[in-house]
This record gives sequence, structure tokens and C-alpha cells, in this order.
Amino acid sequence: MTWRTPIAYPRIRLFLVAGLTATCLPTTSSAQVIEPRQPVERTELGGRLHFQMNSTSSEGEPASEFMVRRARIWAATRVNDWIDGAVQVDVSGGAAVARFAFVRLTLSPVARISFGQFKRAFDNFELTSSSQILVVERDGEIRGAASCAGIGGICSYSRFSEKLLFSSLDVGMLLQGEVKDGRLAYLVTATNGPGPNTREENDTKSFSARLEWMAMEGVKLGVNGGVHDYPDPARGRDAFATAWAMDVELGDFDEGAHLQGGLMMGRNWRNLDAGGEGSRFLTVQGIVSYRVPFRRTGRIKGVEPVGRLSWGDPDREVASDGGLLVTPGLMLHFEGRNKIALNVDAWRAQAGTTVWGLKAQTYLYF
Repeated sequence: MTWRTPIAYPRIRLFLVAGLTATCLPTTSSAQVIEPRQPVERTELGGRLHFQMNSTSSEGEPASEFMVRRARIWAATRVNDWIDGAVQVDVSGGAAVARFAFVRLTLSPVARISFGQFKRAFDNFELTSSSQILVVERDGEIRGAASCAGIGGICSYSRFSEKLLFSSLDVGMLLQGEVKDGRLAYLVTATNGPGPNTREENDTKSFSARLEWMAMEGVKLGVNGGVHDYPDPARGRDAFATAWAMDVELGDFDEGAHLQGGLMMGRNWRNLDAGGEGSRFLTVQGIVSYRVPFRRTGRIKGVEPVGRLSWGDPDREVASDGGLLVTPGLMLHFEGRNKIALNVDAWRAQAGTTVWGLKAQTYLYF
């Protein structure tokens, strides 16, 4: 089984792009000399396009909208048997924004070190590629819903993970490797902290670590730990928030039953008390699906019903400030990772408010 890491692309290994850009840079003067491109072992291009329609029951918001959710192009190349890397750019927001951008040195299967921008070593749901996630939106966002203390929006598992900056993209260093014939893998990251395409904002760094164990075929267990640094203007110094999580994954994305579950807790550093201490948050999530392949020849290659339950509490010292996200859904699979997905996200706050939204998304993968 292939390990899904923060820098794993689905069809090829990740390769260094320095050779790609060397011959494409414009000259700034007639005297400028551009060195010839160095030979590379292999270079490939690819991308994905996700188009979405979503709706909301929340008042004060447009009832429905169309949007280009993702429009990403990536270039990857391998220089030799130990140097590789990639660049991925997203243009869905009307401007080109870098996502992955790194070089990786494979010293051995036990030690591979990367420098650049990549996902932090935290949260199996976040580390799953957007071309494979079982639900349309990891965080189940519903426009107009903003009841979760500190992070805003709804109190879903992935929203805590992403908005508190324990997971997702950042700039720094990644060390990863595998032992025990690939049954045990580790990831460790040291990053700036503020997130992608952002300069460092203080004198400290954020750290994350993840350990994955293939207990048996089709059963993966994970343990995660994270320390996020942030400037605390109230106390005039840098502060730190910690989180840890455990997760389990049963099955895979190919056929049959598939389960992803997780539990996470830590400090909600966006929800501070009078003394400047972040509240303690707790969240759990489970996503289950069952992919039925169609053996006959046809345009639709399979169908996959999906269900999600995600519960979160932003402050464990305050009663009735969390809630539950319920997501039934269905995916129709075509060739490869090309598909159409339909989700209904329903958020029920403990305070009694209920909002819901419909999401339909097409996935083009090339």
C-alpha cells in the first residue's frame, strides 16, 4: 500500500522543477546568459478542476451560487534517484497562488527531507488529497453559519484543524520516512506557522509530527501532535498552542467499505480568556462510504454513498456552545478520479439553531 504523505501526488512521484523554469525565465537584458537546462530523469504536468454549486438556508446570504472551487496546475520532475520536487499553482480565485512548492532529497527510505511549502504533518483528513476526499468540503462549510467561538463558521473537525493552523499548508522543512517494510511511517515538520505564501511573523516556529502504522492490510492507525506559535499582543510576547489527534482508516478508495475516523483536542488559541489563555476544544469525526464498481461497460464506472458525523466543542468550560454536522452524500465515478459528488450538510448547534446547505461538485482530474 502506498503511504499518503503531505507531498504525495497520485500518479507520479514528486520531482524538482528547477529544470522546468530555467528555460522559461524571460531575459532582462540582451547581455543576460541563460544556462542550458540540465538533463532530468522525467518531467510531467497535470492538474485538477473542481466546479461547485452550493446553497444555504442561512438568511442574509444568496440562496445559491456557482463557483470554481479549484483550478490547479502542477509540474513535477525527477532530477535523479535522490532529488525530486514539484510546484502546484491554484488560479481559481482570479490570481495564481502557490500551493505546493518544494525540493526533496531522498537520503534513504528511512530519511527523506523536503524544503519549501507543503502540508504540515498533522490530520489524516487534511493529508488526504482533494481529488480523493470522501466529502465535497472537508470542513462542511455552510455560508452564513458562524457560531463556533474563535474559529467562526461551524464547529467541524476539519475547521478546527485548519483554522487553528495545526494542519494544511505552511513553509518550512519536512522529514519523513518508512521502516518495518513500509508498515510504519513518520512525518515531522518545522514551519513558520502563519500558513502558505506568508512571511514569518515572529521569532519562533511551529512543529508537527505524525506516526502511521499499517496494523494489517487495509487498517491504518495514526497519532498526531502539533505546537502552533503565534504572536500574543495582549501579553507582548510569542505564545504557543498545542493539539493532538488520533485517527483510524479502514479500507481504501478503490472498492468496498471505507471508513475514516478521528479525535482531536487542544487549545483554541483564537478564543482567549481574560488571562490570554486559549480555551480547550474537543472534536470527533467519522466518515464512511461504500464504493460499488460497475462491471459492465458504460460511462458510469461506480457509485458510492457517503455519510459523515462531525461534532465539535470550541470551549469545554462553556455549556452548549458546540454542535453536530451531519452529511449524507453520493458520488458517481467515471474514469480514474473523475466524478460528480452530491452532499447535503446540516449543522445543528447545541444552542438550537439549524442551518443546511446543498453542494454539488464536478471533479476533472488530468
